[in-house]
Amino acid sequence: MPDQTAPQTDAQTHRFTVRARHLHGHHARVLDEPSPEAAAAAYLEDFAHDLDEDDAVAVIVRDETTGREQCFRVDLTTGETAPCG
Repeated sequence: MPDQTAPQTDAQTHRFTVRARHLHGHHARVLDEPSPEAAAAAYLEDFAHDLDEDDAVAVIVRDETTGREQCFRVDLTTGETAPCG
């Protein structure tokens, strides 16, 4: 029997779990977005940060289908997303 409590995603989106890297799993959110980069940016849209500390935040994005995790740094001023490195 299919799980009827899980929201359905359409063919253009994927399910991701996203958290700020420094929070170690706390405040993770499940998001349906077209790409890991879009999930990283969407996570930060509603997440408050102290801009005095840094102008970019590193987030961990986990693809719920494959289990693959990626780290992205998101510039809080411009919204640009790039791999951590």
